[in-house]
This record gives sequence, C-alpha cells and structure tokens, in this order.
Amino acid sequence: MTPYEQLFENNKRWIQSKTGTDADFFKELSSDQNPDYLYIGCSDSRVTAEEIMGLGPGEAFIHRNIANMVNNVDLNVLSVISYAIVNLKVKHIIVCGHYNCGGVKAAMQSKDMGILNPWLRGIRDIYRLHKQELNAISDIAKRYDRLVELNVEEQCVNVIKTAVLQLSYLQTGYPVVHGWVFDIHTGRIIDLKIDFERILENIKDIYNLTGED
Repeated sequence: MTPYEQLFENNKRWIQSKTGTDADFFKELSSDQNPDYLYIGCSDSRVTAEEIMGLGPGEAFIHRNIANMVNNVDLNVLSVISYAIVNLKVKHIIVCGHYNCGGVKAAMQSKDMGILNPWLRGIRDIYRLHKQELNAISDIAKRYDRLVELNVEEQCVNVIKTAVLQLSYLQTGYPVVHGWVFDIHTGRIIDLKIDFERILENIKDIYNLTGED
C-alpha cells in the first residue's frame, strides 16, 4: 500500500515527466477540454479508465459509480451525460462494466445492503428479467460474468432513453453508445457490440422524446 505522504512525491514526479517532454503541457491542458469520449464506468479501484484505454488527460470525460449504473433518477450521471453531449459534443459514450464486480455480486445476494438496496435494485431487476437464462448457468462465476454483461447492455439502453442523446443524435448523428466489459483477469476490453441503431429503433415508440416520428 502506498503511504499517504508518497502521493505528493508521486505528483511531483508526474509533473516532471510531463514538462520534461513538453514544457507547455499544463498550459495546453488548462486551456480547454475537447474529449471525444464519455466513459461511464465502475468505481472499483482496480479499473482505471484512461489507463485501460491508453488515453491521456483531456481525452475522455469520466463518470464512475458503483456497478456503472445509469439510473433515471440519479441527477449526477444524468448531468454528466447532458454536459458531455451539449457542452463537450462527445462523439462516443462508453458504458464499461468489469468482471468480478462487487456491486453486481452484492445484488445477487439475499441480504440487506442498507443504503445500497435502492441502488442495486436496478441490477436485481435485470436479474429478474433474465432469470431463466442466468439460472441455467450452473457455474456461479460465469453467472456473475453474464449478469455483468447484461447490466452493461441495460445501462446502454438507459443512456439511449435520454432526451439529450436522442435530440443530439437526430441533429448530428452523434453520440453513438457502446457497451464494454473489462476483463479484470486478462486486462482486455471486450466490446459487447451492442446494436445502437436497432435499440434506438426498438424503443422509440415508447421512449421517443424528440417529437419526431
């Protein structure tokens, strides 16, 4: 475990490494941000967003919470999505879960999680909708993994349900929503290849908020 005091030394070394190769690094960094990506991921300390994607400061707008949820009453994530689309004009929104997710595991347990109960209820609902498929998986670890994937897919749908995304996509063709899973055992990013256009088409008779047919 890194001692608290070491964090400041690490920061000094990081500054030196950046200015050593580019004297104007922080001048440029402080001028503005113009990322193409909004990344919605899990708060898990083992999953560091920019690092797994190989991106640097300013290249991705990041939002993280327990189990990478896009809850329709969570003003935090909805504000992030709105700002990313309206102000930053992001081209891609990535919802990224990860195998061995503690939040997903917690949602599969029959116990009181206190304040986490309402937060995890969305994952329990996904389990209910896919109960037959999930219960047919005898290997518990693989069942967890599949629920991680299904949760990512459902959170992508929740992003697509938002008016701000629908209006932007109608006007500009962006952003496009992607669903990923980070395999914590190998370090690989797995693209679930969600069919963004098909989802948008399938839900628009119920969730269309644009006023367009």
